[in-house]
Amino acid sequence: MCVDALARRQRGVTLIELIVFIVIVSVALAGVLSVLNLTARSGADPMIRKQMLAIAEGLMDEVAAQTFTWCDPDDPAAATAINAAACATPEAMGPEAGETRGGAATPFDNVNDYNGLAAITTSITGTAMPPGYSAAITTVPDALGPGAAQVPAAASLRIAVTVSFNGENLTVEGYRTRYAPNSLP
Repeated sequence: MCVDALARRQRGVTLIELIVFIVIVSVALAGVLSVLNLTARSGADPMIRKQMLAIAEGLMDEVAAQTFTWCDPDDPAAATAINAAACATPEAMGPEAGETRGGAATPFDNVNDYNGLAAITTSITGTAMPPGYSAAITTVPDALGPGAAQVPAAASLRIAVTVSFNGENLTVEGYRTRYAPNSLP
């Protein structure tokens, strides 16, 4: 009787127990693999957004570094004019005739020259952006600040740089104000 009881206790696992164990492990493994698959698929998105942000910040730096005067910077009164009436060539929204972004002979020379610039595919160094990226820039007169301390819209521009990739857009906005009397390089 002692041998018979010992044999029953050492039987091991039954076929049904083994099949249940395999099913449970398979379901758990399928869940883990589906989470890994989702993570791998969306793992490139942060890199794309970082690239879009780097492009937008670079373009914003390029625009904000330009002068912001009442007159075209080539105008002799540009450094002293306190309004557009004092200019022989008042600065208008958009580039003057013949000016181009990054042009060697007549480059953009004022912040508002960038207004309406679209389908930008080159970086500030003139090299091509990564394939598929494009950018657009708008500048809009916009008052800045609260109440009595407000900078009027005539002396402040809101700059918006929008970078696009595969239908996704990222916009960076900043302000550029006129300095008294003007900011010339």
